[in-house]
Amino acid sequence: MPAFARRACAAALLAAAAAGAGCTPGPNYSPRDWVTLPPDAVVGAGDPTRAAILNSAYAFGTPQSLAGRPAEAAVAVAQLDYLASEIPFGARWREFDPTVGLLLQRARQEVRNYVGVSQDAAPQAVIDAFYGASRALRANDTAAAERILAPPVVPNSRQALGHLSAMPLLPIANQATTRAAQELDRVGRINGRSGGGPGGGGGGRN
Repeated sequence: MPAFARRACAAALLAAAAAGAGCTPGPNYSPRDWVTLPPDAVVGAGDPTRAAILNSAYAFGTPQSLAGRPAEAAVAVAQLDYLASEIPFGARWREFDPTVGLLLQRARQEVRNYVGVSQDAAPQAVIDAFYGASRALRANDTAAAERILAPPVVPNSRQALGHLSAMPLLPIANQATTRAAQELDRVGRINGRSGGGPGGGGGGRN
């Protein structure tokens, strides 16, 4: 699809979303909230956003790989929440098909509903909470993970940990993260970068 057509399609989708906003209460945070990943989001000198795209695409595309691995699932949840703010509004990703950002925002709602995250929680608070819980779980400290996944971000931490341990196939999250990975590759090929996507280098699973 030509770039102008993609922009027109995205504008139409945004207009439809805005029209529906008057009927359904939206989150209290702004979708343009600035977000960042923690320093340990990627090992070495890799690009954390590219790593988040590739890792989340793998995680939500093969949820069986997360069975009984709540620490890894927590990272995937945090990465998706990050991408849903970063991809639509980050200047580095302006070459992406704009419909990918809209899909990621829908996926964030789907994943938050499944895990039990407040739809009103600020994206950065979700990112910090789930990376913190992942660290605690890797240290075999479930009690600490429950304390970190606390209200108002997560109303029921024990339930959330149970859901992280048995992640099903979430279709919107699967589609959105797959599309993001495809765009990373497409833009990288256009720009002649073997690493894929804007900026060159980086990428890979956490």
